[in-house]
Amino acid sequence: MTAFDSGHESATGGSPQAFGGPTPGSAAGPDGRTHLSESLRVDAVSKAYGQVQALDRVSLAVHHGEVVALVGDNGAGKSTLVKVIAGVIEPDEGSISVEGSPVSIRGPQDAARFGIRTIFQDLALAGNLSVVDNLFLGRELTKGPLPLRQADFRSMRRRTVEVLDGLGIGTIDDVDAPVERLSGGQRQTVAVARAMLTNCATLLLDEPTASLGLREARSVMDLVRRLRDQGTGILIITHNMRQVFEVADRIVVLHVGRVRASYRTSETLPEVVVKAIMGKAGNEGVG
Repeated sequence: MTAFDSGHESATGGSPQAFGGPTPGSAAGPDGRTHLSESLRVDAVSKAYGQVQALDRVSLAVHHGEVVALVGDNGAGKSTLVKVIAGVIEPDEGSISVEGSPVSIRGPQDAARFGIRTIFQDLALAGNLSVVDNLFLGRELTKGPLPLRQADFRSMRRRTVEVLDGLGIGTIDDVDAPVERLSGGQRQTVAVARAMLTNCATLLLDEPTASLGLREARSVMDLVRRLRDQGTGILIITHNMRQVFEVADRIVVLHVGRVRASYRTSETLPEVVVKAIMGKAGNEGVG
């Protein structure tokens, strides 16, 4: 048991990082922005599937108030790494640290308890349920004495509105509407709001704009910026180089399961990153 292995999460309390609470250990980075302490570190993580080495001693770090873009060609190991961090699969070797302390993540519930939330491409939303129901699915608020406790719909609705407002999401007018009636960008924001409802220090986003139009993709990127500015550490997988240079503070390039390069966005160019993705350049090291 670690210092982070305690208690049950509360759906009524948001992350202090997500909603403006101060986080100790801040420092000004080379880009002039204030970067806070590490929210997540992956050290020498390896994963093989038979003879296929999906990850080979991959290391990287994400700080509070920072966006790290994880890029690479198909089959580079990006999704495998995210699944390892999220607790979906177990690595063969390596370690994960949260807030500077090693943790054991053996499943998604462990990851969530350590403040790691993941939004995969399919979003995992229930289309026939409302925005409120999706946010609280499986963790409903209740009221009344046992054994007659019942769902507290008023409190869940109020909390949903608070979370959306706190994230600066003004595109969803009716939180009682079924999610299937929402646009792709609105569904993405619902998934983010659900992740931020409880303790979320590190947010993993797997291709969050892959199926969105230009305007909705821009809205999602604006949301990523707001989360960063509120102190959340974000690891984002994307193939969109324009978005990478718009929102990321650092870029980590994976190539055939290894860290090929790590760049500060302000100190590199798209063509340099593309060459590293193709395996033609790089500065191999820790992200």
